Amino acid sequence: MGKRLYVGNLSYSTTDDQLHQAFAPHGKIESAMVMTDRYTGRSRGFGFVEFASDEEAKKAVAALDGQMLDGRALKVNEARERTESRPPRGGGGGYGGGDRGDRGDRGDRGDRGDRGGRW
Repeated sequence: MGKRLYVGNLSYSTTDDQLHQAFAPHGKIESAMVMTDRYTGRSRGFGFVEFASDEEAKKAVAALDGQMLDGRALKVNEARERTESRPPRGGGGGYGGGDRGDRGDRGDRGDRGDRGGRW
């Protein structure tokens, strides 16, 4: 088990300090951080706590998973490493492709051959 723990289902009002205080009785904490939206600064409802040892982290998971903090039942487990294989954002879909020219000028289409006369 890693030293870094994922803590989910946090109240949007939970602070870094409150998260630290909740986990402190279970071992030496290296860091405790509630993740926030980079644009609004609001909590995203989860965070990470990093312990000095694997053993302390395991004890914290056993003690705090399912326990209440700020009226919410915590989800505590080992944090997984973020993979770099995430697909790129954006792109795909829609009707945004290329310049189609002036669609009002139908008589100028070279792909119809010489039809002569009227349609």
